[in-house]
Amino acid sequence: MSCLGNLIWFLCGGLWQGLVWTLSGILWSITIVGIPIGRQSFKFASLAFFPFGKEIRYGGGTMSMLANVIWLIVSGIPLAVAAALNGVLLCCTIIGIPFGMQCFKIAKLALMPFGASIVYT
Repeated sequence: MSCLGNLIWFLCGGLWQGLVWTLSGILWSITIVGIPIGRQSFKFASLAFFPFGKEIRYGGGTMSMLANVIWLIVSGIPLAVAAALNGVLLCCTIIGIPFGMQCFKIAKLALMPFGASIVYT
């Protein structure tokens, strides 16, 4: 079932969200200091492309919190707002509710990507 969900997701919104995360990773990777942040963006781009069958576990320490603050100021808020708006639009229909929930999962991740890991279910 997650294969079908991922296919529909990719065609109806996942492509754009994944491309935005990839663009964010490219922009962060331009500088040497931003490469670790860019790598994290690329890792979560794969989640944005195909989110069904995956969960996010949050954790981390002081360095993750510091990176999350920098991320939030520079890239996190626009990514979170875009994903949340997409989720609200998808939740307007009954069929779109599972896809909207995936958008909300990605919006939360956009606010705190560091210290988070992807778990395959």
